[in-house]
Amino acid sequence: MTFESGPANGRQGAAGRRLLLTLASLALAIPCVAQAQKTAADTDRASDRIKQLIALYAAAVDAADVNLASQVWDNSPDVSFIHPRGHEHGWEEVKNFYRNMMGAPFSERKLTVRDVTVHVYGDSAWAEFYWHFVAKLRSDGSTLVTDGRETQIYRKVDAGRWALVHVHYSAMPVTGAGRGF
Repeated sequence: MTFESGPANGRQGAAGRRLLLTLASLALAIPCVAQAQKTAADTDRASDRIKQLIALYAAAVDAADVNLASQVWDNSPDVSFIHPRGHEHGWEEVKNFYRNMMGAPFSERKLTVRDVTVHVYGDSAWAEFYWHFVAKLRSDGSTLVTDGRETQIYRKVDAGRWALVHVHYSAMPVTGAGRGF
């Protein structure tokens, strides 16, 4: 097919050029669509993996198990954990949260996580969720029940492994005139 323009085939030439431009546009668009599909699949896999890590995080709290927690957390001095009773800096201090805040005062613990949302941005992600915590105090056997919300930040470390690097948790919101400020 020729794309010459002239009096006899001016419409054919213009149609041919439009067809050529359309084909060229499609040829350029196909890799972009494939990349978008790959990116969406990668994001879904990352989100699923982070949800698995959150389940493991809850299991580590339930067991007050530092070894289990180490499968979730990055073990660097950069990690941090903000909670109502303090602020831990670095993996060594975070381990103390499991020992001193979960293990020492409670003989039983159950952390239930709900409404998990994960946001993935390349090699970083954050999750937000609500939780319900029930524990039995070692001192007198009484039951403690709390509810709260949490934000967790993850990053890829060690050749693509997702690891928790920051937690911030707090109680549920308070409402009413003059409260929550």
